Amino acid sequence: MTRKSRDGSEGRHTIRDVAARAGVSASTVSRVLGGAYPVSAATRSRVMRAVRELDYVADARAKAVAGVGTPTLAFVLDDITGPSFAHMAHGVEREASRLGHLCLVCSTDGDPEHQLDFIEMMRAQRTKAVILVGGTGDTPENRDRMARIADLLASAGSRLVLCGRPPLAPGTPVTVIEYDNEGGAHALCSHVLAQGHRRILFLGGEADNATARGRERGYRTAHQARGLEPDPALIMSGDFTRASGHRLMREALARGLEFTAVMAATDMVAAGALTALHEAGLRVPDGVSLAGYDDIPFARDLYPPLTTVHVPHEELGRLAVRTVLGRSPGDPDEHLLLGTHVVVRASVAAPRS
Repeated sequence: MTRKSRDGSEGRHTIRDVAARAGVSASTVSRVLGGAYPVSAATRSRVMRAVRELDYVADARAKAVAGVGTPTLAFVLDDITGPSFAHMAHGVEREASRLGHLCLVCSTDGDPEHQLDFIEMMRAQRTKAVILVGGTGDTPENRDRMARIADLLASAGSRLVLCGRPPLAPGTPVTVIEYDNEGGAHALCSHVLAQGHRRILFLGGEADNATARGRERGYRTAHQARGLEPDPALIMSGDFTRASGHRLMREALARGLEFTAVMAATDMVAAGALTALHEAGLRVPDGVSLAGYDDIPFARDLYPPLTTVHVPHEELGRLAVRTVLGRSPGDPDEHLLLGTHVVVRASVAAPRS
């Protein structure tokens, strides 16, 4: 169905119609609307009056091809419902908006083909940057794949930003912004050890996940710093979900593993473990101490409130935007590391003698 404009004509007006009404060329109309070139005040006034009279609306796709209009950033993550991802996305969106950029968000559900399709779409539309967030399999194949993506984006005037992902080969046109997974886990495990615990169950993530590996390294190095070697039977792998924490905790109890504390790779894993402990009649921290990682908002609302590692997720997102907007697409690699800290609450106490 067509609509009538104010002058009674049907259909959508084109840039040529605006030019004819204003008595200028179509390229002059483009300059006025794009704001990319200086135009006299009188000419700008005539063009904008014609735009209003004709109810002209610029085609966003045409503006993207022309390289004008609102610049965009793309934020790509596996699961937008994850609390830490959501806070990072909030930081990206708020900072992008503050700096006059549109933020597009894509949730891939962990599908690498979906991710590639979206990145290709953003490359074709010349988005300013593509920000990939979250842990991934740290394999040579994945590193090569990310390096190829970085090169393709740079060739189109865009920039790849990796948040919470491992750096790539030196010289790759990529910005890496991550937080100290290993350092945070080391500090947290050291705190639990300092309470007198010596058998600490570690509920980790997938074996090839870079984030999970960093947190497991911190668990191990904290033991080694005290001349201890953790029992391999106490290191269990799953994923970063509540369901995984519940399942692993039930499995550990069913196997009769002896432990006085639990260190979970994420707060979501800790929440699942807490439920399993309650179901088994074990109280936290009187029977078993429990610690998490991420400091997502509900961690303080668990009973008892969860001792955890604070990760500045929102600031990570904001920093990603500020950093990439200050770089040229072809600039060499850049690696920024944010610190973390332990938040002590009521879920960790000295073991019963």
